[in-house]
Amino acid sequence: MTGSPEPAIKTALLSVSDKTGLAAFATKLIEQGVTLLSTGGTARALRDAGLPVTDVSEVTGFPEIMDGRVKTLHPAIHGGLLAVRGNSAHDEAREAHAIPAIDLAVINLYPFEAARARNAGYGETVENIDIGGPAMIRAAAKNHAAVTVVVDPEDYEAVLAEMSETGGATTVGTRRRLAQKAYARTAAYDTMIAGWLAEETAETLPDYLTVGGARAMSLRYGENPHQEAAFYRIGDKRPGVATAKLVQGKPLSYNNLNDTDAAFECVAEFGDERPAVAIIKHANPCGVALGETLEAAYRGALACDPVSAFGGIVALNQTLDAATAAAITDIFTEVVIAPDADDEAVAAFAKKPNLRLLLAGGLPNPTSGGMTAKTLAGGLLVQSRDHATVADMDFKIVTKRAPTAREMADLRFAFQVAKHVKSNTIVYAKEGATVGIGAGQMSRVDAARIAARKAVDAAEAAGVAEPATKGSVVASDAFFPFADGLLVAIEAGATAVVQPGGSMRDEEVIAAADEAGIAMVFTATRHFRH
Repeated sequence: MTGSPEPAIKTALLSVSDKTGLAAFATKLIEQGVTLLSTGGTARALRDAGLPVTDVSEVTGFPEIMDGRVKTLHPAIHGGLLAVRGNSAHDEAREAHAIPAIDLAVINLYPFEAARARNAGYGETVENIDIGGPAMIRAAAKNHAAVTVVVDPEDYEAVLAEMSETGGATTVGTRRRLAQKAYARTAAYDTMIAGWLAEETAETLPDYLTVGGARAMSLRYGENPHQEAAFYRIGDKRPGVATAKLVQGKPLSYNNLNDTDAAFECVAEFGDERPAVAIIKHANPCGVALGETLEAAYRGALACDPVSAFGGIVALNQTLDAATAAAITDIFTEVVIAPDADDEAVAAFAKKPNLRLLLAGGLPNPTSGGMTAKTLAGGLLVQSRDHATVADMDFKIVTKRAPTAREMADLRFAFQVAKHVKSNTIVYAKEGATVGIGAGQMSRVDAARIAARKAVDAAEAAGVAEPATKGSVVASDAFFPFADGLLVAIEAGATAVVQPGGSMRDEEVIAAADEAGIAMVFTATRHFRH
């Protein structure tokens, strides 16, 4: 506890939409000699609980009007919240106009977020924009030298406990903490309203960017133990880590959340018609595969890089079944995320209590809008989500040889995966599975070499004589600036290539492909990912 106790709280204004714990809290206030003022539904709830309460309209001398839109927007209320205690001019004004000092403001806001979550109509959503509530919260928070403001039922017990210890008062330290929370709450609330209106007006990059959210969980630490971290929900309904239910396992870490998000976005690229699995390590895929079953897809993804998959994140695009769950538990896995899971799969995972299972309730749409942001010193870099998909691309054949039907299917698959690998990116794929991935290299040549080397290592681990890059296709997230990276892929055994094109040396690269007798297609779409 910080600061020294102030005079006891004598009058409290209660106006809440969330009535959790309201009656019990108000009862304790009355027991400490506090007089209650209230509005509309809150006053009715208090009276229903048998508690004495004075309507705000009795203080203002003015009835609630316009369906409750105007009730607390009155000098008798805001004067009571904003009056500086001990200021003679303020005291004289209160006395002259019979304005009671309000020492405690307990206010939460119309459920705008809930209206958005249930996709309420435009008119209903507008009606859930609170005006009087934020005005009172901000007034009380500004005057926190004397006024205690509470916007969250979670703070009721702490306020009551401090009042019990101090003879009915709160300390300045508590009031400052609650004032900060109050301003953050109204800021986040207004942010969600601004975001909704930006969506309604199709304004993706408004003149003023607002970002706000509610802390969903405090984390033990960030990327490293010396960093503090927390996870905040921002109201986006996109299925993923923010919507997921943790069925079992330890609380997720910062790195778990980051990697799980990357894994689920990657596997969602393939929709839910055909089973797909992505295995992620340090936000990069180390194996992605399609299959006739989820188990087959998992084993195909694992075969790409079984060493890196150890301790990784597994994402599935369909309901997790028992056979796939059993296969996943063969090696140590940090997190599994899926849209859903059947009872047998949940039971199989229960034998591995440290394995975290997340059920997101659906798949994110890879073509949907939305924004992404990164922090810079003094600012934010904001962009629309990379929603380009192979379904919308025109794969232009630029070599003498055209890809076969199998090669074309694998080229599309490989380019989908490349979208989710950090640049510079090279992805080898064969028969609907990655067989070598080179991620995050400064040189595209090095990415091609690393991916090929991964395939050799995987072949040795599987006891196979020839790496799976023989007869594979290769995808590059951006153009080959020179033919050298392509030559590495050809040496590794690739027979077809997909890349955006657009280099000054495209003709040189195409000539190298023709000389080797391989097929090449251009997408005219780049997938940089930093």
